[in-house]
Amino acid sequence: MFNSNRPSLEELPSSAQLLKSTAIAAVSAAAILVSVVLPAEYGIDPTGVGRVIGLAEMGEIKTQLAEEAEMDRQLIQVEDDQSTLLNDFFGLFVGTAHAQEAIAWRDEVTFTLEPGDSAEWKLVMTEGQAAQYRMIVEGGRVNFDLHGHGGGQSVTYEKGRGSTGSEGAIIASFDGEHGWFWRNRDKVDVTVTVQVRGEYAEFKDAS
Repeated sequence: MFNSNRPSLEELPSSAQLLKSTAIAAVSAAAILVSVVLPAEYGIDPTGVGRVIGLAEMGEIKTQLAEEAEMDRQLIQVEDDQSTLLNDFFGLFVGTAHAQEAIAWRDEVTFTLEPGDSAEWKLVMTEGQAAQYRMIVEGGRVNFDLHGHGGGQSVTYEKGRGSTGSEGAIIASFDGEHGWFWRNRDKVDVTVTVQVRGEYAEFKDAS
């Protein structure tokens, strides 16, 4: 076996020497932190040493890159939020449109007008009632007058010349009959389909 000599007490460092060494190490670490780490990592150079040896510029570049990365992250988050909002709005719009389309038409009538022929269909409504309509013209064009009358009153809602179709709503201005008068001014037969739904008592042929 190898036997080593134990050090004598005189060879061991004293408490004062240990404190001194610790203090020196702490000061060295602080100096390295201030002159090297802070300039190189964060661009902070309180002593000016970091700029002299090029570390401050490195830290400024790192800080700038970190700021740009954060700005990019925030921009992506804003774009994602906007995209989500638009998708939600579009989904709501499409859902509403589908819901409206799913509501069946209450009444529907189809008739054919020979050249020069006319027809008239009316909704019996009270003041303030609302009805939706869709008019489909096939094979040609028609002239029409969407109007109402009753109780000595009359009103014209819409007129069409050479129409191939129309859709919209009627809000009754007074109690009475509200609807259409058509005439075929073409030289060919024209088929007209009218679909209605909403608030009314009756949809009738008023020709």
